[in-house]
Amino acid sequence: MDIKTFLRVLSGFGSQKMEDIGFMPFLMVMTISLLCALFISYLYVRFYKSRATGSHIYRTFPLLGISITAIFITIQFSLPLSLGLLGALSIVRFRTPIKEPEEIGFIMLVVATSLCCATFNMFFLGVILIVAVVALWILKWSHGFLKGRLNDGMLIITMPTSEYRGKSDKVLAFLEKKLPRGRVDSITENKEESIVSYSFIRLENNILMEIQRELRDISASTKSNVFFNRSSEV
Repeated sequence: MDIKTFLRVLSGFGSQKMEDIGFMPFLMVMTISLLCALFISYLYVRFYKSRATGSHIYRTFPLLGISITAIFITIQFSLPLSLGLLGALSIVRFRTPIKEPEEIGFIMLVVATSLCCATFNMFFLGVILIVAVVALWILKWSHGFLKGRLNDGMLIITMPTSEYRGKSDKVLAFLEKKLPRGRVDSITENKEESIVSYSFIRLENNILMEIQRELRDISASTKSNVFFNRSSEV
């Protein structure tokens, strides 16, 4: 195969005949599929790996990408083989739980890029990757627009009920001042102590230390605990 035919195969918009592929274009497509899967693994690590409930699913993306590419290159030229594979997959059940909904999105991105490689549609491959990167950056920096009231953590304040009843207004006013984008989730009172749960969107380390110090100034008996939903955004 000459270089012009080679480039025409790789830059096409649809499937090629089996005899038009050859070994070198096949090897090149598999390499591109592997590189795309590695790039998607990097995107996962960059945007979601540091989440407290994240997993190591990104480590499967390279093998998943080249496997899907090879399977669809093999079956797209044979209708009997395609039907046989469809019947085989219909009885397969994968019961491994997915911890985060974002993982489904990344898996589908790997599948989409692998299909583009399998059909030698490099133009669509480039468009998919560019749009995916733009979408991830939008999600990363759109706390108020797309994430709505999704909180990054919660501040739990515990103090004696006898003190809280006289200082509740002061405590809530203080929290609204220090965490203007937060909100009270719950207030629990019993005979001995009162517990205030206050969710927040952003909380820097220096602000955290200041909050804890000033809460102790309000009441020496005050106890505070902070729980973060995303360790990357502390």
